[in-house]
Amino acid sequence: MDIKVLGPGCMKCKMLEKNVEDAVREMGVDAQISKVTDLKGIMEYNVMMTPGLVINGKVKSMGRVPKPEEIKLMIESEM
Repeated sequence: MDIKVLGPGCMKCKMLEKNVEDAVREMGVDAQISKVTDLKGIMEYNVMMTPGLVINGKVKSMGRVPKPEEIKLMIESEM
C-alpha cells in the first residue's frame, strides 16, 4: 500500500503524518508512507488545500487532519 502525505511541512501536515503512522501501526498494514512537500508534486493530485492524504493514488482527504480511526477506514477501503 502506498500512502502519501501532501503538504509543505506545516504543523497540520506533521499531525497528519503522525496519525497515518499510528493508523498503519495499529492495523499492522504493510504500507510505504512518504511525504510530498514540493508544490508541483502536490498539484499533481489537484490538492488545493493542505494537508492532503493520498492512498494508492487516490486523494482521500484535503485541507484537514483526519483522526487515526478515520484513516483506518480509508485504508480498509483500499484493501
